[in-house]
Amino acid sequence: QVQLVESGGGLVQAGGSLRLSCAGSGSRFGFNAMGWYRQAPGKQRELVARLDRAGTTNYADSVKGRFTISRDNAKNTVYLQMISLKPEDTAVYYCYAEGFAGSSFWGQGTQVTVSS
Repeated sequence: QVQLVESGGGLVQAGGSLRLSCAGSGSRFGFNAMGWYRQAPGKQRELVARLDRAGTTNYADSVKGRFTISRDNAKNTVYLQMISLKPEDTAVYYCYAEGFAGSSFWGQGTQVTVSS
């Protein structure tokens, strides 16, 4: 059974930094792509960043230059380093992973709150 466990969320002032981590387990061959989505109150879930096994990254325009995604394939862990945080970054951040057979897996979510 695949599990994704996030950590690192919390409350931070605008301009501050946070680092999210997501450790995956239960996949015999690891994951193809891993990444992060977020969902703010009253809004749809949106892609924040994605990193595939080849090293290709995708970022939402709103976070480019401020957020950096990285991963440790040996540990099936993905990270999201967030700097220069803004109040509009406040959301529940969800880790996700794509299996090689096309399946998708989600973490339980971690709250990030940026105060002004």
